[in-house]
Amino acid sequence: MPIKSLIRTIAHYPREGIMFRDITTLLKDPTGLRTTIDQITERYRSEKINKVIGIESRGFIIAAPVAYALGAGFVPVRKPGKLPADTIGCDYQLEYGRDRIEIHVDAIAKNDRVLLIDDLIATGGTMEAAIKLIEKMDGIVVECCLVVDLPTIGGSKRLRQQGYKLFSLCRYDDQEAVRE
Repeated sequence: MPIKSLIRTIAHYPREGIMFRDITTLLKDPTGLRTTIDQITERYRSEKINKVIGIESRGFIIAAPVAYALGAGFVPVRKPGKLPADTIGCDYQLEYGRDRIEIHVDAIAKNDRVLLIDDLIATGGTMEAAIKLIEKMDGIVVECCLVVDLPTIGGSKRLRQQGYKLFSLCRYDDQEAVRE
């Protein structure tokens, strides 16, 4: 079953011109959810991943069961003020402003092999900020894994040009506007 068939597109959300790719319809389907987790897990089974990072919030839903299946730890990357212990953060640019993500200072050990997971990549700002946090903590980004790539927005291309490996389960080449 192609998971793309389970992803809902909502036109003009959250604003005019945006084609929002909603994975909640994929997640509510038991076969779709299992297929998603199984395909990602199978890809990384031999990679010796120490930590799987999920980016708030849909990234958590995919990253936690992948971490479990790989025998790795799960680490959340969150919006500011959501993590209870000491954090480091990274600001990043959005199409319409700035944002910030944070991670606990003790979440990644030196040379941890990290798999970074989020629901989708559009501009790549959030993913790039997460990569900077991992590298600041001396972790090694094995790959960035997405359910959905929106390549016409340019984020995946930009990160690949910076030398990062990306993998997505599906892509939409007709994206008219950005979701991030």
